[in-house]
Amino acid sequence: MKLDPVTFAPAHFDWAFADGVATVTLNRPERKNPLTFESYAELRDTFRRLVYTAEVKAVVVAGAGGNFSSGGDVHEIIGPLTEMEMPGLLAFTRMTGDLVKAMRGCPQPIVAALDGVCVGAGAIVAMASDLRLATPATKTAFLFTRVGLAGCDMGACAILPRIIGQGRASELLFTGRVMTAEEGERWGFHNRLVEAGALRTEAQALARSLATGPTFAHGITKTQLNTEWAVSLDVAIEMEAQAQAICMATNDFRRAFEAFAAKQTPVFKGD
Repeated sequence: MKLDPVTFAPAHFDWAFADGVATVTLNRPERKNPLTFESYAELRDTFRRLVYTAEVKAVVVAGAGGNFSSGGDVHEIIGPLTEMEMPGLLAFTRMTGDLVKAMRGCPQPIVAALDGVCVGAGAIVAMASDLRLATPATKTAFLFTRVGLAGCDMGACAILPRIIGQGRASELLFTGRVMTAEEGERWGFHNRLVEAGALRTEAQALARSLATGPTFAHGITKTQLNTEWAVSLDVAIEMEAQAQAICMATNDFRRAFEAFAAKQTPVFKGD
């Protein structure tokens, strides 16, 4: 179901909308922005609804108070999980995985603005985003083995190796150690590092640049980045041929040609 980006008022995180960009802010700074059962579910439902919300062209995900997210709340999630039977545990792990599916499934590019603590499920949310800007103070860790769990949480074993490589992902997922901001940039997890004071500005600027682009085509690009993971090269090339032919039938493609011919900058409208 579509959401109204102007009036949308989520209960468990902050929301802002301007210039085609929606900004989701995890806002429990006194606890380093942990996730709860309720915030997981509301984030999942929000990203699912963005599929039908064409007014939103790009998304920024950020944290308040100098940190991104400390992951699942120890007292509100981890404690109750130790008391659950298997059906409840499986319902929870499927629900958290559905957040990643929803983030990957929405057509809008997602820019994560990372600072300070970015661990556990917070690191997963960063991983599930399309682009990541970070400050030099960002510390990212997939902490699951530190609490006696496997590193294969919320798609980490599928997605993380594709971003930073199998060996590096294996190290982080087995050990739970911190990946420094410099390592993250060098390994390709962070697209670039920016100073803390410029993080929001840079993330918003990147999202706005995407929002003014050919947003229908951006959605096709994201779909292909997702679906081509598990197909042969021949199948991938055929999929891209069909996807590109669809984009060639859009008005944005025609606008770009007409603007080029007139030596002007194209104004894309996402159709």
